[in-house]
Amino acid sequence: MLEAEGDPEFMTSLARGLAVLRCFADEQKPMTIAQASRLTGLSRPAVKRCLHTLSRLGYAAQDGTQYSLRPKALALGYAYLSSSTFAMRAQPLLDTLRDELHESCSVGVIEEDEVYYVARAEISRIMSIALRVGSRLPLYCTSMGRVLLAAQDRADQVAYLRRTELVARTARTCVDRSLLLDILHRVAEEGYAIVDQELEQGLVSVAVPVIARGRVVGALNMGAQAARVPIVELRTRYLPALRRSARELGTTGLG
Repeated sequence: MLEAEGDPEFMTSLARGLAVLRCFADEQKPMTIAQASRLTGLSRPAVKRCLHTLSRLGYAAQDGTQYSLRPKALALGYAYLSSSTFAMRAQPLLDTLRDELHESCSVGVIEEDEVYYVARAEISRIMSIALRVGSRLPLYCTSMGRVLLAAQDRADQVAYLRRTELVARTARTCVDRSLLLDILHRVAEEGYAIVDQELEQGLVSVAVPVIARGRVVGALNMGAQAARVPIVELRTRYLPALRRSARELGTTGLG
């Protein structure tokens, strides 16, 4: 929420500026004031002031009516990566796992009803969606998302499914709320999630929870081409390696 009624410490101007910054990640291209206003729900004058301030501070650049982020904006994301024990510990483990499995591997956490990628080791691009550190994907149709949701209480799962628009990303995407609850129950029991072409046609993935001090702090997954890797192989070959790496990550002093 950009407004917080009754909270005297809440800085609405800062919240608006951050909302404008985030919309660049959604569009992944230069934007006009009108486009940023549509994406953020803010008025055009408010967006104009935010972009002017970001430009004066060196985080954005203006070219005619278009605005884009400058390299200085990288410092905002790097501040998290350089201070996060989780991200720092995960990256070398992912690099090793990628080299062992010859497939792209990622670590994600749950934030604002989405999976946020905090570390990734890529072998080759197999998705039309470009994935990198900082990417966000839905919870309900991704293997990491289901692992993270499965760790929540049933009431929280129900609340999430009620407030989320379940979009069929492919013909295989499950958008039935009752069935998704059953899937999450099974994921919690089995300790892993497999998604077969529900996020994108031709992509399969398997994910496991990363557990530290008795709680799920993230998820680790591997994605592959469905034509090359059958589902049974996800369980027999890749799942044991993911579980081993997740255990190692969970015992490296994470909080």
